Amino acid sequence: MNVSGERPIGSESIQVAVSGDSTRVVVLPKEAVDSAQTVTAPTQAGFLPRSTSGVFVGREQELTALRKTLTGEGSVAVVQPQRTPAQTISGLGGVGKSALALHYAARYRSTYTLVWWITADSPESILTSLAGITERLCPQWASTAEPDERAAWAITWLQAHPGWLLIFDNVEDPEHLGPYLGTLPTGHHLATSRRATGWHALAPVVSLGLLPPDEATDLLCAIAFQDGDANGRQREAAQGLAEDLGRLPLALEQAGAYAYRTGINLDTYRASLALVLDDDRDVLSPERTIARIWDHTLTAIAERDPLAVTLLHAMAWLAPDDIPRTLLSPLAPNPIALGNALGELHSYNMIAFTADRQGVTVHRLVQTVLRTRTPPQTQNDTHPRPSAHGRTEAEQAVRHAMPTPPQDSQSEDTTLWERLLPHILALAESTPADTTASAETADTYLQAAQYLYRQGRDAHTITLRTEVLTQCEEALGDTQPDTLTARSDLAGAYWSAGNLGEAISLMENVVARSEQVFGENHRETLVSRSNLASAYQQAGKFEKAIPLMEANVAQCEQELGDTHADTLVSRGNLAAALYEAMDLQRAKSLMETNVAQCEQVLGDTHPQTLTSRNNLAHIYQQIGDLEQAISLMEANVAQCEQVLGDTHPDTLVRRNNLAMAYLRAGYLERAIRLCETTLTQREQVLGDSHPQTLTSRNNLATAYQRAGYLERAIPLYEATLAQREQVLGDTHPYTLQSRSNLAHALQAQAAPRSK
Repeated sequence: MNVSGERPIGSESIQVAVSGDSTRVVVLPKEAVDSAQTVTAPTQAGFLPRSTSGVFVGREQELTALRKTLTGEGSVAVVQPQRTPAQTISGLGGVGKSALALHYAARYRSTYTLVWWITADSPESILTSLAGITERLCPQWASTAEPDERAAWAITWLQAHPGWLLIFDNVEDPEHLGPYLGTLPTGHHLATSRRATGWHALAPVVSLGLLPPDEATDLLCAIAFQDGDANGRQREAAQGLAEDLGRLPLALEQAGAYAYRTGINLDTYRASLALVLDDDRDVLSPERTIARIWDHTLTAIAERDPLAVTLLHAMAWLAPDDIPRTLLSPLAPNPIALGNALGELHSYNMIAFTADRQGVTVHRLVQTVLRTRTPPQTQNDTHPRPSAHGRTEAEQAVRHAMPTPPQDSQSEDTTLWERLLPHILALAESTPADTTASAETADTYLQAAQYLYRQGRDAHTITLRTEVLTQCEEALGDTQPDTLTARSDLAGAYWSAGNLGEAISLMENVVARSEQVFGENHRETLVSRSNLASAYQQAGKFEKAIPLMEANVAQCEQELGDTHADTLVSRGNLAAALYEAMDLQRAKSLMETNVAQCEQVLGDTHPQTLTSRNNLAHIYQQIGDLEQAISLMEANVAQCEQVLGDTHPDTLVRRNNLAMAYLRAGYLERAIRLCETTLTQREQVLGDSHPQTLTSRNNLATAYQRAGYLERAIPLYEATLAQREQVLGDTHPYTLQSRSNLAHALQAQAAPRSK
């Protein structure tokens, strides 16, 4: 982590939420925004995965309930009760949540403009899936765009085109959907999740249970007797086996596939499973149910093709969706052997192929069982057994598939990275307890983390960087420079994710170790101390931040010189901390010096110079020198427009700040014109309900009210309040502010009539 750049004082940050638990500033070029608003989807466009068995039985009552809620006929208020019906299917693993969602999408596909399946078990996978919409609808532009730009384009398209269906499959944390449900109000959202709680503010919950007895029997017979109808005796056997398997759809599919593939009689198969009814029969354990049929299935597969078992155990440690064939190819002697092994797994319903058959999907419950069970041995099996139940093979496959490190920013293979990332993250997240990654695997994690960092997604690197740090500590020791770098990088990831407590704890450790290893005045120590001070400031701990910053400025001046870039950054950070701590005169003096030196050393239009000048203007405004503040802000806006462009985030931030300064100074018409311009641009760039668009709408309403235009202000206040309630929640501070603003405006409107 480098020396932190000087932070703008009192300004807004414009962010597009494209990844759930963290955000990144994403501004699309005008031509991309225009295309997102004008490109139409082909008839019945979309993406749906293939089911493992291709068989769906029953669930008509649930399908009817889904359709009723999603078309707005349900009685439960959801995220957008009138315009955005949303529904969540919760239940245990293997019960058929994804199958139900997939069948609903297939049945009603013709009623939607676009149907898109989103793997939603992490913010990264949501971003990748959204980016796929852009790749489908605007492939030429998508080929040159970054992943989060493709996701932002998709969000812009969804905002502009109503009538679509997004299916968020396997949501691990309901909060990851908040930004999307709030900013995408013109379609339907259907989520599947094992979590039955945490949905009260987002969507009603349908608890999906086991299949009814007749439907469970129908499903088992449909798969086991594909060549003809089951006779009475066969159906009776199927009914007994279905009950023994707890009527769990995944278990039924795999038992049926085994029976069909081997030709075994269902009574014989049932007896061989030796399912004993336990005292806790009423407590369903999906893992135990699947494990009970496991040995027979894997033994049969191993007898036919031992490589298939090796591949299956390796896939258990990867992400469950879209495992590329190319990723598995190093584990097979040739493509023919790979294809045969995968075909064998598919015939037993152990895997499903993607639409292009270049990728493989494994059920998550299958992965859970595979990670904890030893593969069966066969008498004639000469193929090497998977090491550590396939984990070593999975690590080998991922290392072999890693992109070549880029020589420059233009050579980054983002397409390959985005396809590999879910599997690298899954590998890191599934590390067994008390296990440390090898040096080679840790290097894989580091490369992936650095790619995400370059993409502005450092918040998603915590698991990767934790594994890297653990490996460094064990292999190199606690104070080796590489270990200190790994610890500092992990602190930066926690900071990006908003976990300042964990970030500060790690940074304090880095500062202490750096002073011990490098000395008090070494640049590495100054960098780590600057980062720690900024974290203290961010956490509001000015009593710790300011002394540390003062010491850092003095040491930078002594070691690097008065006008070195690091010295300018350190001095600017100190001035910003003094401003936030309301030591305005010291902040003003220090920032004036910094602005002059930035202009001299970096140039008049350097981003750091513009930031320093913006911060100085805010200090002038805070101490009451509005004319000086406005003059400086006007110059800064003009330079931002010239250097960064008319709709760049920094330009919009500075323009909004200038409008508020006009309002504070009483220049009402100027403030109104600028607020109107900023609101229009934010609606275009960020969308109608983005939080920063709502801020601009609130600011314009305030300007109208100050000018006495209550007939304009009140509708804006009402619209802003409604959208903030939907997007931010009923008790968010900004929502409370909007409610207060509207109340005061209504009081002002009623005052003349009460006289």
